[in-house]
Amino acid sequence: MAQLIRKEDALEYHEKGRPGKIEVIPTKETKTQRDLALAYSPGVAEPCKEIHTNPDDVYKYTAKGNLVAVISNGTAVLGLGDIGPEASKPVMEGKGLLFKIFADIDVFDIELNARDIDHFVSVVKALEPTFGGINLEDIKAPECFEIEARLKKELSIPIMHDDQHGTAIISGAALLNALDVVGKDIATVKFVISGAGASAISCCKIYLALGADVRNMYMFDSKGLITATRDDLDENKKIFANHTQDMSLAEAMQGADVFIGLSKGNILSQDMVRSMGDKPIVFALANPDPEIPYEDAIAARPDVIMATGRSDYPNQVNNVLGFPYIFRGALDVRATTINEEMKLAAVKALAQLAKEPVPDIVNVAYNEKSLHYGATYIIPKPIDPRLLVTVAPAVAKAAIESGVARKPITDWEAYEAELYKRLGSDDNLLRFIINKAKQNPKRVVFAEAENLKVLKAAQIVKDDGIAIPILLGEERKIRKLIEEHSLQLDDVTIIDPRSDEHAQKRDKFGALFFWKRNRRGYNMYEARKIMRERTYFGCMMVETGEADAFISGLTRQYPNTLRPALEIIGMEEGAGRVAGMYVMLSKKGPLFFADTTVNFNPTEDELVDITLLTARAVENLNIKPRIAMLSYSNFGSSASPEAVLVRNAVATIKNKMPELVIDGEMQAGIAFNKDLLRENYPFSDLVNESPNTLIFPNLAAGNIAYHLLQEVGGAEAVGPILLGLRKPVHVLQLGSSVRQIVNMVAIAVVEAQIKGAG
Repeated sequence: MAQLIRKEDALEYHEKGRPGKIEVIPTKETKTQRDLALAYSPGVAEPCKEIHTNPDDVYKYTAKGNLVAVISNGTAVLGLGDIGPEASKPVMEGKGLLFKIFADIDVFDIELNARDIDHFVSVVKALEPTFGGINLEDIKAPECFEIEARLKKELSIPIMHDDQHGTAIISGAALLNALDVVGKDIATVKFVISGAGASAISCCKIYLALGADVRNMYMFDSKGLITATRDDLDENKKIFANHTQDMSLAEAMQGADVFIGLSKGNILSQDMVRSMGDKPIVFALANPDPEIPYEDAIAARPDVIMATGRSDYPNQVNNVLGFPYIFRGALDVRATTINEEMKLAAVKALAQLAKEPVPDIVNVAYNEKSLHYGATYIIPKPIDPRLLVTVAPAVAKAAIESGVARKPITDWEAYEAELYKRLGSDDNLLRFIINKAKQNPKRVVFAEAENLKVLKAAQIVKDDGIAIPILLGEERKIRKLIEEHSLQLDDVTIIDPRSDEHAQKRDKFGALFFWKRNRRGYNMYEARKIMRERTYFGCMMVETGEADAFISGLTRQYPNTLRPALEIIGMEEGAGRVAGMYVMLSKKGPLFFADTTVNFNPTEDELVDITLLTARAVENLNIKPRIAMLSYSNFGSSASPEAVLVRNAVATIKNKMPELVIDGEMQAGIAFNKDLLRENYPFSDLVNESPNTLIFPNLAAGNIAYHLLQEVGGAEAVGPILLGLRKPVHVLQLGSSVRQIVNMVAIAVVEAQIKGAG
């Protein structure tokens, strides 16, 4: 389903904490007077002198080589039009985030009060010494064509207007594959293009470079078909003015092989699609509403290959598949420009990648058993981790071969390893979990629905299609909060376990609970009475199949939620106990910490159970666990009982599961220092790859470690995730934020999918 974003949520997101979405982070030590003397005066004079002698040393001593400017004058912003430079700034900051997230490229966003072409060009030219590349953004046509052309001619760094070339590159790859699937030749197919702005012109130019014939292109602007008889055409439109007879869009569509829409929603009818040739290709790329809805096009012509700009349908043409990786490759060889050869290399790399077997992480994220090349998969998915190591090298090679690279790459294996390292700095785990949850949302019970944060989280998971919320609490209080804060939860189920309305269900749940616990300290009266408590009532909803997962703990102590879950749902088969795990989203990728919430001083057998539960949970997130069993001892350096306990647990696990990558007992510092580990303990299973899963010897160590990494290390904590129960029950951290609640709901939904709940 389409992403639903409420105005209040968007404004709160941009305003909260430090306003905006970006900040500058130092990359060198700055703590001492010596550090500052090196960073600034007098030490900074030395790199200045070196650069003065050899200007290329600017790439050696400054951030220029990894710094891109995202520049706009705000004259054609998204679907908002000419809103000016200040109003465009949130978009430019967002573009900078995408550069960083997908390709580890740093960005300064620059919004210019410059509508005149000469003024704009002169300002950007003056910025050349600062940047390794320039991404022009949201500049209206036809000015954008001249601005880009002049800057490319007059500057010696990579420049690309993404609105022109981004869609062209991605749709070009999709077009190659679509034509391949239907068995048609690009040189002979008939194109109908709705739209004649920057994107449409650039798309058609790249199709021509791929072999299309301009005589087969029928391009429409707001005034109709572009023909040779019109006298209102600019130089770019004149390229496509190769017909003399005027006709309507409907007439042009008859017998057409390819429709390219870069105009506005709902202008293409089902009859027009029906009139197309055999096995038609329809790229309806207007956002948010395509030229024809996906369902209508498929209904009109079941043999159509359809692409849109939306993520909720197959074949999304998304610019994020291109620009981060194109600039990555260009920067890494210090290209003087982004030329046609580099753009075509990106097109062909994307097209080829779609033909390769799809990684499990992508299949799982989209709830597919096996995505494979064909009518509904002609272009890679944005979450595909192979994009960086596929597109960037292709662009870099094209730059070298076309003679525009100033720093050629000779060791491509080392370059690929470097790209993988960049990829690891921002893991896609959270996006993967949320995307997977959206594919099959489950019913999640919220025990503390009288809390505003819980209601806001329920709103988000409902809007985003992550889960179907069920709210427990006093209905009058919940409705009042919903009304006061303009939440859209009127159609959500609200249940008050204490109300007379649900007395019969309480009795039913109480009777079932009594038979579960009738020799464990409960009589029938107590069993029925305890169902008035939301934690017991909610767990019983999950147990009886009336819900799929249960979330509580925001305002309750951990044991008060854990106890009902154990008494009602119980442990999964083969689990000797439950344990708590946190996912720490660090700069080095996700780290899994256990046990952080349940077992105080585990025995050897308990430590084995905790480790195996954690390993299974990590595998369920499509990550291969690499486990370090932590202690203050390194491989027998101490004979203390605690060190021996951890050592013996490792030996037991290795015996039970020899294929598991695990080692210990070891100190945390040793575990993450590969050089030290290789030098002193070359026999270790972790000598080549750092661990991603840390098992602590006791609760205190695990709890302290995750809090420190969260508060001092800046990692985002997702959890606590309760391991070992038959069905998903999760206990929130006291005072969790709305974001943390949403993340936990997504994890609960994915767990429910795996365990087959509902």
